Amino acid sequence: MSEDEKKIPTPDDAEESRARPSGAPEGDRTPEEAEAGDRAAARAERAAAEEAARAERAAAEEAARAEEAARLEAEILAEIEGDKLTRRKVEAVLEAVEAEDRPRLEELLEPLHAADIADLLEQINRGERRDLIKLWGDGFDGAVLSELDEGVRDEILEELPDPVLKAAAQELETDDVVDLAEDLDEPQRERLLGALDLADRVAVERSLATYEDYSAGRLMQREVVLAPEHWRVGEAIDFLRGEDELPESFYDIIIVNPQLRPTGLVGLGRLMAAPRAARLADLMSEDFRTFQVDQTQEEVAREFNKYHLISAPVVDADGRLAGVVTIDDAMGVLEEETEEDYRLLAGVGDEGLNDSVSEIARSRFIWLTVNLGTAILASAVISVFTGVIESVVALAVLMPIVASMGGNAGTQTLTVAVRALATRNLTASNMPRVIGREAVVGLLNGLGFALMIGTMSGLFYQDARLGAVIAFAMVGNMVMAALAGVLIPIGLERAGADPALASGTFVTTITDVFGFFAFLGLATLFLT
Repeated sequence: MSEDEKKIPTPDDAEESRARPSGAPEGDRTPEEAEAGDRAAARAERAAAEEAARAERAAAEEAARAEEAARLEAEILAEIEGDKLTRRKVEAVLEAVEAEDRPRLEELLEPLHAADIADLLEQINRGERRDLIKLWGDGFDGAVLSELDEGVRDEILEELPDPVLKAAAQELETDDVVDLAEDLDEPQRERLLGALDLADRVAVERSLATYEDYSAGRLMQREVVLAPEHWRVGEAIDFLRGEDELPESFYDIIIVNPQLRPTGLVGLGRLMAAPRAARLADLMSEDFRTFQVDQTQEEVAREFNKYHLISAPVVDADGRLAGVVTIDDAMGVLEEETEEDYRLLAGVGDEGLNDSVSEIARSRFIWLTVNLGTAILASAVISVFTGVIESVVALAVLMPIVASMGGNAGTQTLTVAVRALATRNLTASNMPRVIGREAVVGLLNGLGFALMIGTMSGLFYQDARLGAVIAFAMVGNMVMAALAGVLIPIGLERAGADPALASGTFVTTITDVFGFFAFLGLATLFLT
């Protein structure tokens, strides 16, 4: 036999050899040999099938991974190219700025709203902002300026070249320009006003010189759409179609008499639905509200919110039309007032995330100094009772509980009262009822917590008198906290101050001083 014909024996061959009788010819297979051969063939077939299945599963898993990767890549691309400001969007913008790829930068910024672009500029650091503004160049969107935080806006105005600033300023309504100009230093203000057309500059300078800060005159926009009473629908529509400089957004046509006094409003929906021959005087709504130029912005915003206004005319002392306030400006004022109240309650000044460390530290230092003074006052009350504290050490452990509970309860009442005063829901007519209600709420909560802390203290220290002392102190301080939380903002408003101004500091001072005095005073009477 040649080397090619040699065969290496396998386990199956050995099994067949054992099953075949000695001396039997190889061509004549016994039943046992046939069965063994069938089993071997079946095993080979199963192995081949399993291998094919494994290969198929591996191919399917690979295809699934590729599909998932493609899906994730598509989602990331859609997120980057979309109109939402996300972390990946910001990273893509910064990559385009670093690569100095202006077409890519414009492609990324184009779908974003001006408010989102403002958020993006506020999230990145100063150097990145400077590079972005420089790369964006004359494509800068002027509407972004009115959405920016004041500190960031000042930075960007310094970086904008004069031609870009001119184009950006001319995109804004006069009310937005007034809002920008009133917060700027004199050199920056002159630079901004110098970028305006003559007519717009005169209007802005008149608003700044004529109307008080935070008045309706400062809030209104002078671009209005008005029509005389004798016009018909067709004339109004033709006028709107032929006018090149309509306000960017408006909701009503203001109908005026020959003296330019508003006599009614015609909504755009009603105008478009009416026949061309219909008279505007027959369509106008005479049930509308006007504001005086010297009314406060807060009053205007509150009435917009209360009466669900969309726009409203602003008139001068003679009743002549001076401008119009729209809902976006009114809601902006309402948001600013709410934010200001929260800041004042916390003793935080007008600071932003982009302010420097020194500015933030300086603004907070004053309020922290006041808090230090109130803490010293509370500690002075404690020092009066050092003798009883030394004799009953448990008092030192328990007295922070009374003060802390009173401070938290007072802050709850204070928050409700300040907001009610800001929205004019708390008035002289319902004030006694509200004060009485808060006192009862304080009493009920005081009784509940007195029962809990009195029982726990008495059991823990094995002293029923100690439990009774802290219980009575808890009730008294909770009632005091409720009264202080509502009376202090009322008193500040009566004094002509903002109800939110330092109210939190006053309330916590009263609850700390009263809580320590009541608890330690009662302990002096009953435990020594």
